[in-house]
Amino acid sequence: MSMEFERRLPIPQEVKERYPLSMKLEELVTRRAVEIADIFTGASDKLLLIIGPCSADNEDSVIEYISRLRTVQDKVADKIYIIPRIYTNKPRTTGDGYKGMLHQPDPNEKPDMYKGIVAIRQLHIRALSETGFSCADEMLYPENYRYLSDVLGYVAVGARSVENQQHRLVSSGLDVPVGMKNPTSGDISVMMNAITAAQHKHTFIYRNWEVHSGGNPLAHAILRGYMNKHGQSLPNYHYEDLVHLAETYAASGLANPALIVDTNHSNSGKQYLEQVRIAKEVLHSTRHNADVKKLVKGFMIESYLEDGAQKIGECVWGKSITDPCLGWEKTERLIYDIAELV
Repeated sequence: MSMEFERRLPIPQEVKERYPLSMKLEELVTRRAVEIADIFTGASDKLLLIIGPCSADNEDSVIEYISRLRTVQDKVADKIYIIPRIYTNKPRTTGDGYKGMLHQPDPNEKPDMYKGIVAIRQLHIRALSETGFSCADEMLYPENYRYLSDVLGYVAVGARSVENQQHRLVSSGLDVPVGMKNPTSGDISVMMNAITAAQHKHTFIYRNWEVHSGGNPLAHAILRGYMNKHGQSLPNYHYEDLVHLAETYAASGLANPALIVDTNHSNSGKQYLEQVRIAKEVLHSTRHNADVKKLVKGFMIESYLEDGAQKIGECVWGKSITDPCLGWEKTERLIYDIAELV
């Protein structure tokens, strides 16, 4: 057989019943959902920072990082709204390498999907209860979203998933903002089509059910750079790119035009230290064009306790085992600098 079926996994409802949210945490998620939505609709002029490790690989180090964010958030709350990244699935270009906590709760042990489902739910709940943050995760597998649907504050659809029909249709039924990244080819029309699909109503099959979605008016764009035909990374965060996207949005008729700029990936050429410069350059661009200022809602930044990345097994606390990240000292300084610039 090409696939060996090992065991049937519990459905999301069963997992939620075993690991429930308290009423207090439910209220916290709801309150933050309103605050986040206000940023995307323009009711709030705060700048959004979706910030954290490339992938969540260790519960305790992730919580330590997010706890530090809590302290910073309280100091910049009048200008910046933070949504920590707890990315529990990691897309792999070739399929090889660490696929995230969902697959391997312990990166040094073999994959265990049930343990992974429990681990990612417990991590998100712990972040809520200990820091007050509802967090962001990537919807790499649309059918798994329901395991976390009651705890998340934000969802991203990656560059390799944005053309997928199921990702688009499921996004149309979510109650939180969904960021659609431009594809690795850089074709902006693909991203805009994904946003359009997510904002519309649909009927489709999901987890063996016929479902009807109401459309998600908070679906929006994420620019993350792209690769040319020679495999070279090219950015799309420059002033001209932002103006072009503002014009494209204006012609589209889409609700709540909004952009999050991903400061890493192809925008930085994975030169993680460039994230500081990129964020400041985008803020400079917003001062020269009212439409760009209105469009840019915030940044997506890859950051962890320690600079750079390491291989699995090196065991440096709080250092990424996937893409390189900005360390804490530089992260904290960047957040305060951004607060001064907005």
